Amino acid sequence: MRGLLYSLLPLLLLLLQPWETQLQLAGPRCSSGPLDLVFVIDSSRSVRPFEFETMRQFLVGLLRSLDVGPNATRVGVIQYSSQVQSVFPLRAFSRREDMERAIRALVPLAQGTMTGLAIQYAMNVAFSVAEGARPPEAHVPRVAVIGARPRGIEIYAVGVQRADVGSLRAMASPPLNEHVFLVESFDLIQEFGRQFQGRLCRKDLCAQGGHGCQHQCVSARGTFHCACNPGYQLAADNKSCMAIDHCSFGNHSCQHDCVSIYGGPQCRCREGYDLLPDGRSCQARDLCNGVDHGCEFQCVSEGFSYRCVCPEGRQLQADGKSCSRCREGHVDLVLLVDGSKSVRPQNFELVKRFVNQIVDFLDVSPEGTRVGLVQFSSRVRTEFPLGRYGPAAEVKQAVLAVEYMERGTMTGLALRHMVEHSFSEAQGARPRALNVPRVGLVFTDGRSQDNISVWAARAKEEGIVMYAVGVGKAVEEELREIASEPAELHVSYSPDFSTMTHLLENLKGSICPEEGIGAGTELRSPCECESLVEFQGRTLGALESLSQKLAQLTARLEDLENQLATQK
Repeated sequence: MRGLLYSLLPLLLLLLQPWETQLQLAGPRCSSGPLDLVFVIDSSRSVRPFEFETMRQFLVGLLRSLDVGPNATRVGVIQYSSQVQSVFPLRAFSRREDMERAIRALVPLAQGTMTGLAIQYAMNVAFSVAEGARPPEAHVPRVAVIGARPRGIEIYAVGVQRADVGSLRAMASPPLNEHVFLVESFDLIQEFGRQFQGRLCRKDLCAQGGHGCQHQCVSARGTFHCACNPGYQLAADNKSCMAIDHCSFGNHSCQHDCVSIYGGPQCRCREGYDLLPDGRSCQARDLCNGVDHGCEFQCVSEGFSYRCVCPEGRQLQADGKSCSRCREGHVDLVLLVDGSKSVRPQNFELVKRFVNQIVDFLDVSPEGTRVGLVQFSSRVRTEFPLGRYGPAAEVKQAVLAVEYMERGTMTGLALRHMVEHSFSEAQGARPRALNVPRVGLVFTDGRSQDNISVWAARAKEEGIVMYAVGVGKAVEEELREIASEPAELHVSYSPDFSTMTHLLENLKGSICPEEGIGAGTELRSPCECESLVEFQGRTLGALESLSQKLAQLTARLEDLENQLATQK
């Protein structure tokens, strides 16, 4: 029982508020072919007189849009309350004027409401051949405008002024956007009339104009609806379009400002700030990230400019970019780096960068500071010994080439390897007789899986100055056991790999002290004869210099005494 062609299409017209004037449908009359149309009107006492009059006016206005005639549209009218009354059947009139006259003369029954009885009468009697309907084999569409909602009936719900939208939606057929109409005045009810007319006549209502859509009109099955261009949404009147303000939804999470653009909200930062990769957060603009500053150690942004800084213990050179080398030019430094699986590959790359930052503030050379690197996990591997690389650039390149081992954490095994092998002359360490400081730096992120006590103590007994650097889940007790005393100067910790660069400050003051043997000084054993002679010569020279200064001071005092005596 659905569809217009070759079937019966019942419709519900629900009028919830009165109209004050008669509906006038614009445009040409429906001329799509023959049609059998029956109106079923609720005239029970629940329908107030002025509401019944509104229904009457609507029917008259709708009739004027139809092509009425024996071979075109035949019209019949039924009213019902506690009983059903045929006002006039389909065969009664062939002229519109006669139909209007009969409708205007219609008197309400004003009794109960037997909607089911009216529907049964419409289905069984009103559309019979005896009442004037054309036979089924003629394939003439049969349409009923009734006041009920039985199974299989398509329902249009129309509300005027203060109608309850919830009730309209509950009564209408799906889809609701095609069957629910809420208008503010009688003038706008004509839109529903045009759509209903288009439904019967299968017209393109958008092509006829007068739809009132601000942007787009979309025709669908004898009806239409308005649509908006991209970046806009339909306003409450279902006609106008307004720009979508995505920022007003309150879920943009922008740290500074939100800008609504096509496709959604976009975050924008205030002047002097840059948008971070997350698309929401803002960071003060760092000129160092946007220019080739050339700073050897660190670039610091200051408003609209920047400056280079050097680590503690090193001075900025005249070029304003490079830093002086560490005064303590002679150190044998072995770095033990944790390569266990808990570190993870991306963090291991951060560790290598950290190692190279240590290399940056040392005077790395065969005669100055020598650097060796050992990686440990479940086993120990010497990446390069103390004597392999000379210039700092070679050391840093070798550090970056180190491959991540993964597996377990055998810190004790690594300490043993350092004591027994890394500081041997075969591995490039300088002889003990030269008194070159030996420094071991252990970098770890977790608890050792073996005992560290024996070889941590042995390292200190061998005169190795031990530093312990812990990150993340490193155990403080183990770090203290590895490190030399006092622990405050030899233990460093950072909760996160990405922020561990601040640990450099703790290391620079110890590995690179203010006083020490200058870089490039030739090292000799203090027990060698030549060293003793040189020491004696330097001592005698210093004493002679002091004697000369003392004689000059004595002469000066005598001169002052003579001046005082003369004044007396």
